[in-house]
Amino acid sequence: MIGIVYITAGSMDNASEIARELVARRLAACVNMFPIYSIYRWNEKVEEQNEVALFAKTDSSRLEEIIETVRFLHTYDLPAIEFWEVKGEQDYLDWVHVNSS
Repeated sequence: MIGIVYITAGSMDNASEIARELVARRLAACVNMFPIYSIYRWNEKVEEQNEVALFAKTDSSRLEEIIETVRFLHTYDLPAIEFWEVKGEQDYLDWVHVNSS
């Protein structure tokens, strides 16, 4: 199944490091990065922070390796790592599959 792994990072440097590694290891076909502003609860406090959202396009069969790689490279104690199944144009989905396996 093709999908997007959504990841947040605390800086563009860390996000770029994660993205490069995922693509270089063929764990993701492509990673898009966007600056975001997050409000969240952490250690019983409401926090606000600039972050970077990563959208890693991949095959679900790579999810465990992606999680391991992200956790190794990430600066957070508990990084956000979510998999979202996607539907779309079949030729593009085939490209994602070929380039993430």
